[in-house]
Amino acid sequence: MNLPRLTNTLTRQVEPLAPLAPPKVGLYTCGPTVYARVHIGNLRTFLAYDLVARTLRARGADVVHVMNVTDVDDRTLDEARRRGVPLREVTDRHLAEFLADLDALRVVRPAVMPRATEHIPDMVALVRSLEARGHTYEADGSVYFRIATLPGYGKLSRLPTSGLKAGARVSHDHYSKEEARDFVLWKAWTPDDGDVAWDAPFGRGRPGWHLECSAMSRHYLGETLDVHMGGVDLVFPHHENEIAQSEGATGKPFVRHFVHTGFVNLEAVKMSKSLGNVRTLDAVRTLGLAPEDFRYWALSVRYRDPIVFSEEGLVAAARARADLVALRKRLREATGEGTGPGTSAAAAARSRLDEALDDDLNVSAALAALHELKTEMNRLLGRGELARADADAAEAAFAHADGIFGCFAVPGEEATPADVSALVLERETARKRRDFAASDRIRKDLAARGWAVEDTPAGPKVRRAGR
Repeated sequence: MNLPRLTNTLTRQVEPLAPLAPPKVGLYTCGPTVYARVHIGNLRTFLAYDLVARTLRARGADVVHVMNVTDVDDRTLDEARRRGVPLREVTDRHLAEFLADLDALRVVRPAVMPRATEHIPDMVALVRSLEARGHTYEADGSVYFRIATLPGYGKLSRLPTSGLKAGARVSHDHYSKEEARDFVLWKAWTPDDGDVAWDAPFGRGRPGWHLECSAMSRHYLGETLDVHMGGVDLVFPHHENEIAQSEGATGKPFVRHFVHTGFVNLEAVKMSKSLGNVRTLDAVRTLGLAPEDFRYWALSVRYRDPIVFSEEGLVAAARARADLVALRKRLREATGEGTGPGTSAAAAARSRLDEALDDDLNVSAALAALHELKTEMNRLLGRGELARADADAAEAAFAHADGIFGCFAVPGEEATPADVSALVLERETARKRRDFAASDRIRKDLAARGWAVEDTPAGPKVRRAGR
């Protein structure tokens, strides 16, 4: 199993993924804080998660993807108070919006999406472990992590802590990214919290934001994670504090490979709700573009690099995607016999695509390989020199690319759902490992969902059962 090389924020190096128990890869990703509609800057990060998970599956990994849902923190409570409604009403509404956006973008939903409010006992247990190891103290009824007790604090963000003032602490979730302070683990109840509170040995209250991910990731994926992803804005304080909590409680490395995504900028300024310059997926639709066009645009720049949002850029991406989809549809015109140069061209394009993705998800080079194949196929079609076998090989290459990029379905035809595409990829890699028991199990799972998969020399083809 050859897994791609990705930039590890811990080391600042491009390194091969090295899971603890291959072929299983535990992937934990920071999910939405459901107090408002997610914007396209957020969605770009979630698409990067999806691209990584799909690429890993295409390489034979058994990906266990866990994405948290933050449904209790300062922002969700502030929004509930502002609207004068229960917290659950706010979080349920925005979680439903988020899931609808994921489905529209053909994102394969994570295997588990735990809500923070469902894991309070795990969080209390984590605080108790930190207490037992001498990493905490109480002040004003709240429990704080004393970062001076963890010599490695700051290793992810490279933030110096030598000038930290003893006893300086912060009780809210977001604070200066240039200033390290003791951070809150458990917040004492206040009247503003209303009925949002839980009983704990250290007093009635609620968890701090940073505590939530440490507890939930540990619950589902163990004490050491293979891969942890999030936006670059989470490096400090959120992920730095996750490391402190997790390693402080276990004495073991928390994450083997940290992967962070770049911002979506609007006129050179980060898109964010706090700045009031956000655009949602609806803004793409108002341009007459499909969610798949946005997906292509968002994935056309390497995950760790910033990307500038513009209508012109989206329209250009839509045209580039349309060219690839049109060629995929036109491949049905091929009727020639035998095998010509198209088969080798398709094999070379697929090889270049995979090599590019293995190189820190070099999506520019991967998409360039597809466009070069498009040009060659159109040339052969125009000259009447494309054999049916060549067209099948090219179609298999595009199906493979669609399984990873998720935006090359032919209009007028039923797009293969993202979860079905993921299963087809998983089955193909199981067959390559000669794990025929897993292959048969996945085939039965597909059949139960109403899909049939056919193994051809050019690769697997999936269709609605009975068609």
